[in-house]
Amino acid sequence: MHDICVIVPTIREWECIESYVANAREHGFDTDRLAFVLVTEDFCDTQGMEQMLGDLGVAGEVFDGTRRTEWFDAQGISEYDHLIPEASHAQTSFGLLYMWAGDYDYGVFIDDDTLPHEDVDFFGTHLANLEYEGQIEQVRSDEQWVNVFYESDHDLYPRGYPYAAMDETVETERAEIGDVVASQGLWTNVPDLDAVRILMDGDLQGQAQTRTTVEDYGEDFVAAPGQYLTVCSMNLAFRPEVIPAFYQLPMDDNRWDVGRFDDIWSGLFLKRAADVLGKEIYNGDPLCEHNKAPRSTFSDLTNEVHGLELNEHAWEIVDEVGGDADTYAGVFREMAETFANGDYEDWENGAFLNYCGEYMLDWLDCLEEIEPGSIEAEPAAVPADD
Repeated sequence: MHDICVIVPTIREWECIESYVANAREHGFDTDRLAFVLVTEDFCDTQGMEQMLGDLGVAGEVFDGTRRTEWFDAQGISEYDHLIPEASHAQTSFGLLYMWAGDYDYGVFIDDDTLPHEDVDFFGTHLANLEYEGQIEQVRSDEQWVNVFYESDHDLYPRGYPYAAMDETVETERAEIGDVVASQGLWTNVPDLDAVRILMDGDLQGQAQTRTTVEDYGEDFVAAPGQYLTVCSMNLAFRPEVIPAFYQLPMDDNRWDVGRFDDIWSGLFLKRAADVLGKEIYNGDPLCEHNKAPRSTFSDLTNEVHGLELNEHAWEIVDEVGGDADTYAGVFREMAETFANGDYEDWENGAFLNYCGEYMLDWLDCLEEIEPGSIEAEPAAVPADD
């Protein structure tokens, strides 16, 4: 029974899956539980990806642009294929739809520029986090934001952390938790920074001069209710119940050229919904090794700059709505309607938030067209060549 849907957006280093499968087997994790969904493009080597899955003896399907279109048509929801942007990391949303239509107990996001730490059971640790009940470090700050690097000796702030929330005063306490819906693993090697912070760190290759190690992280933690944090989808496990409030927004493929905030803003939605519903997002282990490929920092800056002012305010909008809802879809609908109908003309590219709101409403409509678990969406293992 494939009960774990592993979603990997990839156009480059898809061989990383070999390391994750090897890690599972080394630690005795049953790889028959894993169903890989590779989200890619028509110009990529889809046959090579399928062959790799077959050689590894694991279940999986590969969806380039053409196959995604065919999938939407087959489910009778072709009017919603615009929800998945082209050539964007936000294509992870397709994996969420695939998972919603299937019968999975857990989802896992993995980026193709990451590797698991050999000494840690990657999948087993994520699932243990999702099942965790007990005491844990709970973090808050006077800026209503928790920096995932708060225990590091480096002066780092992750991609998506608002500039206005920097220089915060941090408080921690022990708290009892017992309803975890997402497990965010953090990263060693290249920290997940935005382009401005990478430039301030003196790096022109889109990475960072500062590198992180295991020692930069202390105890696993949760952000206190009413507090926000950056949620990066490169190393993340979650329960399918969160999918209605976890849409990765239409980044890159929009007339404002806003990009790079898909997982950041979906994290805001998820954290707000989790707080309203009394759920938790677990942060820390399992760490992954982030091996971001060199690229122009200024290219990343070009993608990010159009949304930087919106990022300073999006969380404030989210924080004010959805408090009376009792479902993920209910919280998300209130956020969607607020975004769609709000007046944001005073902010650079403010109309993009209206655009996002419309897409968020379409996301909910699309999910309503698909009864969870109604579609036989368990990928069969691809046979290797003799």
